[in-house]
Amino acid sequence: MAHSKSAKKRVLVAERNRERNQAVKSRVKTMLKRVLVAVETKEVEAANAALSVAYKELDKAVSKGIMKKNTASRRKARLAAKVNAL
Repeated sequence: MAHSKSAKKRVLVAERNRERNQAVKSRVKTMLKRVLVAVETKEVEAANAALSVAYKELDKAVSKGIMKKNTASRRKARLAAKVNAL
């Protein structure tokens, strides 16, 4: 267990950051799933709408430092390829 006051604070801050990061990652995964479901059901309008929301969530995750830029870029490219194949 942490002994100093600053170490105790770091434990609290790390936990708060972990929860926030987990929530953002979960939201990103949900949006990616929505795009894939729309692609599987061949709903073009829904897929395009979900794609723009997924792009926004991926960009937010990058700006918060939760996801690397290239990872988000790769996921966007793969989603776009699937939507464009419709």
